Amino acid sequence: MSKYEEIAGIIRTRISDGTYPIDSMLPIQSNLAKEFGVSRMTIKKAIEMLTIEGLVLSKQGNGTKVLNSSFWDKEDSRFRLNNYNGLSHDMKDDSRKLTSKIIEFTVEFPDVEIAERLQVEQSAPVYKIIRLRLLDGKPYALEHTYMACDLVPGLDDSILLASVYDYLWNTLHLKFAGSYRHITAEKPDQYDKDHLACRDDDPILQVEQVVYLENGRPIEYSRTRNRYDVRGYSLLDVKNI
Repeated sequence: MSKYEEIAGIIRTRISDGTYPIDSMLPIQSNLAKEFGVSRMTIKKAIEMLTIEGLVLSKQGNGTKVLNSSFWDKEDSRFRLNNYNGLSHDMKDDSRKLTSKIIEFTVEFPDVEIAERLQVEQSAPVYKIIRLRLLDGKPYALEHTYMACDLVPGLDDSILLASVYDYLWNTLHLKFAGSYRHITAEKPDQYDKDHLACRDDDPILQVEQVVYLENGRPIEYSRTRNRYDVRGYSLLDVKNI
């Protein structure tokens, strides 16, 4: 975790526990920089992160105001569509235990669709990963993921059972530029029935995602499937002021 993310987390906690009440002003950036022993640029990036999350509003010359963000108390708030941190990161502050079960982990040559999504040739090997994510032992999400083998060397069962994104960030030191997501309602397939305990008429929420590296190359194409009554997503639209 970068320093500005760590500082944003501390400020986020202070907002949550009332240390910085709603409608109050955060300490000026120079004071925060002195408190945390970092540059003002680092504080600026932390504030920008909190602004994107809808927790504060910063205006030049007027300081940074704490907003009424009570709507983020909803269960869905941690799953924001402008995040692509991986489920382990999103759930890190949840008291429930997140575990993974590997349903399938193979290396194969991609079909036309997967090759197009990952921008690779059909002769280039890719990982095919199907993981069931469980919260306190109960089915939570079913992830169908494809990654190009040349971008993610050394991927193995131990990483899949922990956090793939932690491996991408902290071991391979990959940097992400952004993601594209497409959300649809789907009928359950056999995987959903077997692993998410879906009935034939249970709707499935599917999030199809491509995550891009800074050089523009896709690192991941995935389809995450959730039962309609288990998980949702929130979208924050922030305009420049």
